[in-house]
Amino acid sequence: MSNARPLLSFTSALAFLLLPLAAVAQPTVQESAFWSHEVTAGDLPPAAERIPAEPLVVNLAAKGRSPGIPGGTLNTMVTRSKDIRQMVVYGYARLVGYNENYELVPDVLQSFESEGDRKFTLHLREGHKWSSGDPFTSADFEYWWTHIANNRELNPTGPPDFVRVEGELPEVTFPDDTTVVFEWSTPNPSFLQVLAQAVPPFIYRPSAYLKQFHKDFADPEALEEEIDYARVKSWAALHNKRDNMDKFDNPDLPTLQPWINATAGKKIRHQFVRNPYYHRIDENGVQLPYIDTVEMEIVSGGLVAAKSNAGEADLQARGLDFRDIPILRKGEANGDYRTELWSSGTASQIAIYPNLNAADEVWRATLRDVRVRRALSVAINRPAINKSLYFKLAKPGAMTVLEKSPFFEQELRDAWAQYDPDLANTLLDEAGLTERDGYGIRRLPDGRPMELVVETAGERQEVENALQIITDDWRDVGVKLVMRPLDRDILRNRVFSGTTMASVWYGWDNGLPQSYTSPAYLAPTDQVFLSWPKWGQYYQTSGAVGEAPDMAPAQRLMELLDDWNKAPDANKRAEAWHEMLEIHAENVFAIGLVAAAPQPVVVSNRLRNVPKTAIWAWDPGAHFGVHRMDEFYFEDGEG
Repeated sequence: MSNARPLLSFTSALAFLLLPLAAVAQPTVQESAFWSHEVTAGDLPPAAERIPAEPLVVNLAAKGRSPGIPGGTLNTMVTRSKDIRQMVVYGYARLVGYNENYELVPDVLQSFESEGDRKFTLHLREGHKWSSGDPFTSADFEYWWTHIANNRELNPTGPPDFVRVEGELPEVTFPDDTTVVFEWSTPNPSFLQVLAQAVPPFIYRPSAYLKQFHKDFADPEALEEEIDYARVKSWAALHNKRDNMDKFDNPDLPTLQPWINATAGKKIRHQFVRNPYYHRIDENGVQLPYIDTVEMEIVSGGLVAAKSNAGEADLQARGLDFRDIPILRKGEANGDYRTELWSSGTASQIAIYPNLNAADEVWRATLRDVRVRRALSVAINRPAINKSLYFKLAKPGAMTVLEKSPFFEQELRDAWAQYDPDLANTLLDEAGLTERDGYGIRRLPDGRPMELVVETAGERQEVENALQIITDDWRDVGVKLVMRPLDRDILRNRVFSGTTMASVWYGWDNGLPQSYTSPAYLAPTDQVFLSWPKWGQYYQTSGAVGEAPDMAPAQRLMELLDDWNKAPDANKRAEAWHEMLEIHAENVFAIGLVAAAPQPVVVSNRLRNVPKTAIWAWDPGAHFGVHRMDEFYFEDGEG
């Protein structure tokens, strides 16, 4: 939101390309066949009484989509039991969210107002209910703010960072049941963008449910029984265990998402059924989501492509890579599906992250020498990787934003990304790494061979294939690459602890930033940027753990982030973005390989309203979320 306009207001009439509500009468709400038995039996109120007084009316025709037929079961796959949390991502019910044009609009909210990015007034929908039927009101925001975020037993470090502006917490008020106000003395321009993330912070909770686990509300004897039953040590541990809105693993926890978890415990198959109180309807009065049930199967990562090829998935992208396209194309006829190729929204399909906070002091000093990072980058034959792995369909280059971002500059993608072994050798020599062993491998300052261990999550064959090519490239300049596949969680813990020398992951999740997008992920603010985990920890814990940034370029990134936060308009924010991208290009904090590799998306031939061309992005976009999976339907209403 720009400070150039002192007051900006968005109503639900704008949300997701809707027709103005004032111009059309709210359609008569139709009852879902899925819940008709419960309604007849008196276990559920009629649909007209379940939805908000002013639901979000989606005009599908205005979006170029067709109104759907309710019903059916959609089959999809994930590779780990914890990834049932993807249903929160795919469902993408957010207070505010991105529409297809990546504009922020109200969703769960009726409307919102921003006054100079300092005061945000959130208006809820009257009559909105949780999936349990309990009212969704400002009391649920107050419960989160007062009894969770500011409860030291539940949150020892206090409210999350995104509500802190230069250390200042907001004044949060609740004028009435449908109004919540967050106010700071200085701007918090990224507040709404955080609420729209793939995994948002959820600044509200189902208070009617969670109070039974909170010592301030629960009967002490009943609470003790619950603690014993759950086999935890305290009421706080019990509350945190039950309060997993992002993990989606507690079927009893009410939700606002389009589907609710109907499977308890760890199973091979998890079922998610339509939320009877969901707040969105189409222009014909049909309550969304159209699809009754989503069935998510937990499979081995190596089986996702094969099972998709066999027609066992109605909608699948997660677990599929570019290399799977041939086998997916081959199975289309017999599997009754089509393979769409969406664009990846990550800044780089593969990126190598030298750990500037490595615990090994010799390696830390070596990797902090920008000449070494530049040498490692220019020693890589990116065109060969593009040809061998992506059939020349990707775009070789350094990690930077994508063409659809207004901040894209070709020279930033080209920076230190040319294939030039001679230059790499010169840079390494200038860095003092001139001594070599009998095999031609350079020696570190302490005499050890320069064997750079690059750790991976072991989940993508294309990563291992790329590293095999790079192994030969780096050996030509006297660097030995040792690849070490690990479990994803183990890899991250090793990086965060400083044990890892270098690691491989995707590039920045958001390769499509606009001026209103916070550039925090370009600055050392988060341990998840694998090149500076200790600096990120220092920021995230206000100096309690980790290390303060002690390299001038990293310190400058923090200054520019502060400039962006205080910028009076979009132009000033754009200036901060440009300089931060230039710093990354010159310092090669992460070594990008290729960008914009096509993402295969398997779609059943009977599934409708799925875009043919789109962007597969984690943030912004929440993968299927921004494309509104609740609007997908089967042509015959059966899956």
